[in-house]
Amino acid sequence: MLKKVKIFTDGAARGNPDGPGGYGAILQYTDASGNLHEKELSEGFKKTTNNQMELLGVIAALECLRVPCIVDVYSDSKYVVSAFNENWIGNWQKNGWKTASKQPVKNQELWERLLKAMEPHTVNYHWVKGHAGHPENERCDILATTAADAAGRE
Repeated sequence: MLKKVKIFTDGAARGNPDGPGGYGAILQYTDASGNLHEKELSEGFKKTTNNQMELLGVIAALECLRVPCIVDVYSDSKYVVSAFNENWIGNWQKNGWKTASKQPVKNQELWERLLKAMEPHTVNYHWVKGHAGHPENERCDILATTAADAAGRE
């Protein structure tokens, strides 16, 4: 039986685009005895964009999983969530990584890395409203902004 994991993520960028940024992620797993296991991740970068950080939060969390899992990803990024729930990603791939307006898809390398990280898992994406009191989203925001601010000071 596959483990069920919840992943909460957020990305932040100061001076978007090309300013310092960071991501935050929380992984949660409740074992058979009912014990909650939780892991927090964050990392900052000197020059990035908000969308890149939103993607990297999900990627980093999925890359932590060592066995196939059923994963629910919760993000306040419509960019990330809609790419899967509205099948933008399938259309981009079918069109040679071009958007509906025939422009190259931004962050293609990160999208490809995300798809690879998803491969062993069953992943469902859920949008949550940002800055609306969702405890894990608020914590991810703190992790992301703290990482962004630290990267900006380096």
